Parts: sequence; C-alpha cells; structure tokens
Amino acid sequence: MAVLSKIPHSCYEIGHTWNPSCVQSALEVTRGALEVSFKIYAPLYLIAAILRKRNKDYYKKRLVPEILLSTTFLGANGGLYIVFFCILRKLLGGFNSWSAGFGAALPASYIAILIERKSRRGLLTIYMTNLATETLFRMAVTRGIINPLKHGEVLLFCITASLYMFFFRCKDGLNGFAFSALKFIAGKEEIPNHALVGPSEQDSHTPVESPTTTAAAAAAAAAAIESEPPGRPGSGRPGLLAYIRRLLESVCKRGPRHRCCRHYHDNCVSYCVKGFVRMFSVGYLIQCCLKVPSAFRQMFSKPSRLLSLLYNKDNFQLGAFLGSFVSIYKGTSCLLRWVRDVDDEFHALMAGFLAGTSMFFYKSTSISMYLFSKLVETMYFKGIEAGRFPYFPHADTVLYAISTAICFQAAVMEVQNLRPSYWKFLLRLTQGRFAMMNRKVLDVFGTQASKDFGGVIPKLDPLHITTLLPSGGDTTLG
Repeated sequence: MAVLSKIPHSCYEIGHTWNPSCVQSALEVTRGALEVSFKIYAPLYLIAAILRKRNKDYYKKRLVPEILLSTTFLGANGGLYIVFFCILRKLLGGFNSWSAGFGAALPASYIAILIERKSRRGLLTIYMTNLATETLFRMAVTRGIINPLKHGEVLLFCITASLYMFFFRCKDGLNGFAFSALKFIAGKEEIPNHALVGPSEQDSHTPVESPTTTAAAAAAAAAAIESEPPGRPGSGRPGLLAYIRRLLESVCKRGPRHRCCRHYHDNCVSYCVKGFVRMFSVGYLIQCCLKVPSAFRQMFSKPSRLLSLLYNKDNFQLGAFLGSFVSIYKGTSCLLRWVRDVDDEFHALMAGFLAGTSMFFYKSTSISMYLFSKLVETMYFKGIEAGRFPYFPHADTVLYAISTAICFQAAVMEVQNLRPSYWKFLLRLTQGRFAMMNRKVLDVFGTQASKDFGGVIPKLDPLHITTLLPSGGDTTLG
C-alpha cells in the first residue's frame, strides 16, 4: 500500500477507541496510570528505605512525599500523552507518521519529568536513552540500514568492561556507586594504591614480600601443620576442621605470586579460583532469588517447582558470567605482572576486555547497552570537568523527553522493534489500553503497525465515526 503523508481520521478512530470523549479518555488513562504507579513505587521505596537503613525522620517526613511525587510523574506521563495526542490531531487536522507517537509523547514526557525529583532524573534518563538507542538500532536493522553484528552485545561489553576497569585503576577515574560496585566484584586487592585509605586497608601498606620470604613462610606453615596433630583423642570434628582449614591456608600460600601482586594471603592460582567461586555463588543466589516469587506461588499446586528453583541450569548462567569475569580479569592481571614485572593501570584495558568474553555465558543486549550508556555518561562528565565538553543545564530532561518519545513512536507505529519488557510495562501502565489503538489504519505509513496484532480492528460507535475505516479482520476489541 502506498505511504501517505497524513490520514484524516479522528483521535477516537485511531487512539482512544474505548471512549469517544477526549477528556474522559485522558482522565481514565491518568487514573489507571496513577493506580499502577503507586503499586510500583510504594513497595519499591519502602524496600529501598529498609535496605539503606533510613532513620525515623525519613519515614515520617520524606517517604510518602517521595512515593507520591514519583507516582504523579509516571501517571502524568501516561495521561498527558493522550492529551497531546488529541491536541495535535486537532491542530494538524489528522495524523502523520510521527504525530501519533513521537509528537504527542515529546511534550508529555518533558512536562512529566519536571515533576520528578532531580536526584532521579539522571537515572531515568540513562535508562530511557539506553532503551531508545536499542529501539533505533532495531528500526535501522528492520529497514536494512544496518546489518547486525554476530555476538555484537559481547563485543560491546568487552569494550565497555575494558574502559570501566581502566578507569577503576586510574586515579580519580571512578567514584560513587560505580567504584563501590567494581570494588565488590573485583575485590579490594585490585584497588589502586592511591585509593586505599583508612585503617581497614592497613594491609595495603605492608611491605612487599620477596620470593624467599614467601617460600620460608610457606615452609614454616607446612611444618607447623605436619607437626601438629589434627586433634586430641576425643576432640572430634572441630580438630579435623581446624586441620583442614590450616592445610588449605598452607596450600594457598604455596605456589607462585609475583612481588607486584597485592593478594598477600594467596598465590596467583588460588587467588583466581577464589574469585570465581565467590562471584559464582553471588550470581547463583541472585538468579535463584529472582525466581522465588513465581516458584512460591506454585508451591502448593506444583511442589516440584521448588527443586527446579535450585537445580535449573538457567540458574548457573549468571553465576558462570560473574565468576568467569572475575577469574579472567584477575588471571590476566597477574599474568601481565609476571610478564612485564610491573603493576600498571594499563593492564586493566586488556584484562577487562578479555574478561568481557564471559558474557557468552549470559548474553544480554540490555546489560551491554546500559553499561555502555553509563560509561558514555561518565566520560562526558569527565570531559566537562576537564573543560573539553560544554555543560547543558537541562540536558537530562531534554534527553529523557526525546528518548521516551522515540520509544512511544515505536510503541505506536512498529511495536515489533520495541523491547518486549517495555511494551509489557506500557500495557500495565495503561491497563491494556495501549493495545486498543487502531493500528490497522496506521499500516498506510509502511511500518507494519498492526503486524503483531493480527489485523485486529476495534469496535467503534458508528455515531462517532467520521471517515471510512478499513473493513475485515478480527473485531474482538471493544
């Protein structure tokens, strides 16, 4: 079918097909969005407050206002979209390829984000920018503009991990949550010396042991273990466990460890193995916890689900991803110390890149895109501090509005190119009304708007129809 520049249909015939009134439709969407938003933010803020160990004043004075503010922001984003959807139709006398999605969502999103707290705008902007970038990429692939690269998400993660670990090792490279997260993943042994302060890092100032000292200490420990019996008669298990623990400690101290390595209590091999076991356990537990709610609901009807929660092979993917990332990074760092006989922050570039290949265990475009977006944000702000990039005071609000408008454009005109999880969120936020748009008419713009809707045409009131609509198809929506 030929692509048209504009269609003359009313906003009832295209958008709010469940109600002919523009005002009532906007109110219904707003009311539903506020209800859903409150159900999302109330438990989210409460759990966050508990985990952060907020004081009583926070619960009394700030918790409820913050919940209501975020609820209003999300509700306004949905309700204002319908408002501008109808306004643009009246101004233009119809709909074109961009007004029903991007045009209506742009002012609605900009006004809505101004309601939200400033401390949350940056996080929301990063998420929506990441989502919009992924959506644009899918649109380009659909149109044949870009050919997707095989394992492209893994390559992107390798590059991102390389730069992140380099900044982690550099002085003043990272701070805040990013630094704390990488410290937890990589371990404090990989923290650069200039970032170590306080009595908790006292071991970082310990003189570097020579190979002779290390060998002598290991031999002394082994001799002490061999000379000490595993336990006195009748002492039982405690003596055996203590013997095993001392034996493992002795094994860890034996073996090669370069003088530049800061893992003083382990050799390089055991250092990497311990890192794998630790982060594998963390990833496995996270994956299990994510599946607990669904398994708990089926505990009485299908008790076997509890066993699959622990032994499902999918549970090991995140653990293998995190564990291999840490072990590869640490192993490469130790190898480069041995080869170059120096501990250099540039080692992190190669170690981080090789560690990024661990994403083969847990491929995720969302993770790669999100971390890349955060990396771009970090580099941009560093450029501002260095005076190389200009600072735009309201860049976060403008970027959020543009990104959200791009996603709404896809949700209206080509939902097949939108991330499925975000489409489900929009359906939840609008209580299913987003799927009731008359996308069969929008097919004239050539984006296959009704591709995933089976040619459904909503039932409309003949008294409010002003133009000839397509016939045929399933008319189950009403």
